[in-house]
Amino acid sequence: MTGAEVTVDRPTILMLEDSPLDAELIREHLERMDPQPEILRAENRSGFVSALEAGRFDLILADFSLPDFDGMSALEMAHRDAPDIPFIFVSGVLGEEVAIESFRRGATDYVLKQRLIRLPAAVERALKEAREKAEYRRVQQQKELLVRELSHRVKNTMAMVMSLVRRTAKNSTTVENYSQNLLGRLRAMADAHALLFETNWSQAELVEVVRRTLAPYVQGKGERFRTTPGPLVMLNPKAALAFSMVINELTTNAVKYGALAHDAGYVKVGWTVVDGVVTLEWTEVDGPAVVPPEEEGFGTTLIQRSINYELQGEVEMDYAETGLTCTIRFPISAVG
Repeated sequence: MTGAEVTVDRPTILMLEDSPLDAELIREHLERMDPQPEILRAENRSGFVSALEAGRFDLILADFSLPDFDGMSALEMAHRDAPDIPFIFVSGVLGEEVAIESFRRGATDYVLKQRLIRLPAAVERALKEAREKAEYRRVQQQKELLVRELSHRVKNTMAMVMSLVRRTAKNSTTVENYSQNLLGRLRAMADAHALLFETNWSQAELVEVVRRTLAPYVQGKGERFRTTPGPLVMLNPKAALAFSMVINELTTNAVKYGALAHDAGYVKVGWTVVDGVVTLEWTEVDGPAVVPPEEEGFGTTLIQRSINYELQGEVEMDYAETGLTCTIRFPISAVG
């Protein structure tokens, strides 16, 4: 099959026709189509009702006059129960006023039995229009889903930004300190969102989240970040964003007060996976003597809440004199 060829599934046509002779003539003309359709025949009202309930057809052909039924009633039933299915009248006599009224009520087309040669083209055209309408509806529904999802994410992001602005202001002593802390946190959010956008907002690798978050601090100082990636760990969007914020807080603290505040200091980052539990260790080496904080700051709160709530994990902060060690544990099942 060449790139220009399109495979069309064999259509199924419901034919409402009481006359065996007329039904056979209609069938003969339809067999000229490619691919040939499958034809389901209903002879009366009860058969038509049963076929509508089953719903396994792509188009309806209906006679206008039947012994216990009439075409307009069939059209109304089809419009109610199968509104997206094309409906074509195939009748021996159909006056202009009746034809106009049938179109007003939702009929797709009509073909006179004296001119059944028109029937295959009319059926193919109706099926094509139905496929195009179905595709248009599918695209519109997809757009609506995307808009709702985008709106939800924007609201969540804005709520998080507003919280960061308020909490950062509350815990900052100077305008410069406030600006640096806030910009660092917003940058971590932006980097995580950029990474998730590249993966179509599905999943991101832990190693890539760590790399992206550390990148602004690593420039020209690569030797001060010693990363030892562990096994592959995939993070869902919430977990990736939370982890980015955590790594940013640890790095900012190391730059201001920890190992990165000392020329000889460096940071080690690595993780293991045992029995479905990820253990990541952030270790600061050869920095200034570590003094445990007298009270918990917003950065520490942000780390603990991010790990506890978004990753269903736990955090241990060891303020040893030789340097801070932060150990993070979380189950893979919570972030996949």
